[in-house]
Amino acid sequence: MVRLPVVDEFAGELAALGWVTDLLVAGSLATGDYLPTVSDLDLVALTDGRVDDARQATLSAVHRRLDAGAGAGLHLGCVYVDTATIPDVHLRHPTWTHGQLVQRILSGINRAELARHGYAVFGRPPGEVIPPMSDDDVRAAARAELTGYWAWAARRPWLWLDPALADLGLTSMARGRHALHHGDLLTKTAAVEAAHAPAWLIGQLAARRRGERVTSPRLRTALIAWRDARRTVRRAHRSAI
Repeated sequence: MVRLPVVDEFAGELAALGWVTDLLVAGSLATGDYLPTVSDLDLVALTDGRVDDARQATLSAVHRRLDAGAGAGLHLGCVYVDTATIPDVHLRHPTWTHGQLVQRILSGINRAELARHGYAVFGRPPGEVIPPMSDDDVRAAARAELTGYWAWAARRPWLWLDPALADLGLTSMARGRHALHHGDLLTKTAAVEAAHAPAWLIGQLAARRRGERVTSPRLRTALIAWRDARRTVRRAHRSAI
């Protein structure tokens, strides 16, 4: 279990509000794959009721203050879930990510990370509030991501000219294939080595994962990542039949 000062400071701010009951760790920090300034900090906060407009304004102020201080450059994000709505996997929740508050679901992969690797900063352990995820549940979660967002992205080849999306796509496809086959989760670092890409690109992906400033050929990388996404999405669709 890794504890970071910025997460402890954030936990203190949330606990002081009185209506955040639990703060849970998911993502790379939970799986032991966290790399400072490279990985996002993926947190889930449970609340004792709906996060209405007034509560959202309060949370936005907390995050902006933290992002300008102890959390600067650390990509701290958090999904705010009314505890009563946890069983609804399709419901969107207020989510702070990359400097703004948006509405997103608590994805099946997030739920699997919490159920299998997560821990509480304060409040109840994830196993007491998040339903367990079987291997078939993990496969279904991976399939949903591949046939949802990634299928949408695969139909838009111009998007892959964004180097960040190309990198994310290559590692996400590797993680998706692993989950479909094995029913468990692959870390992002391991996914780099499992990417369907030439050795030179895997080396550059690994360097960026370590935080090194390495640039890949934009067009070639986009084409490799887009083709990989198309193949992996097709496989995910076939596995659902």
